[in-house]
Amino acid sequence: MDNMKENQNRTEQHKKAILEALEKSLGVVTTACKIVGIGRTQFYQWLKDDEVFAKQVRDVDNIALDFVESKLFENIKNGKTSETIFYLKTKGKNRGYVERQEITGADGMPPKIEIEIVNKFEDKD
Repeated sequence: MDNMKENQNRTEQHKKAILEALEKSLGVVTTACKIVGIGRTQFYQWLKDDEVFAKQVRDVDNIALDFVESKLFENIKNGKTSETIFYLKTKGKNRGYVERQEITGADGMPPKIEIEIVNKFEDKD
C-alpha cells in the first residue's frame, strides 16, 4: 500500500514539475518533458486520463497565448508592418481585411468547367 501511495506522490510531483516546465517553455511539450525527464507518451496519457491536469495544461496554454499576444501588440505599437497586417487579417476579417482568390465565371456565377477524356490508345477502326 505504501508503494502505491509513493508512486502516486511521485506522479503528482512530476505533474507539478511538468506544469512549471510548460509555463517556462511557453507550452512546448517536448521541451517541458525533457526538462522534467518524462516521455511525451506519459504526458499525453496524463492529459487524457486526468481532467484536472488537462485543465491546468489548458491554463498554461492560455498564459503562453497571452504572452505572445502581448508581444504582438508591442510590435504593432512599434510600427511593425507585418505584425499589423497579420492582426488585421486575423481579427479584422469582418471589416474586409482578408486575402482570398475566387474563381468565378461571368457575372460572378460559378465557372463552367468541361472535361474531355481522351483515350489515345483506343482503337480507331
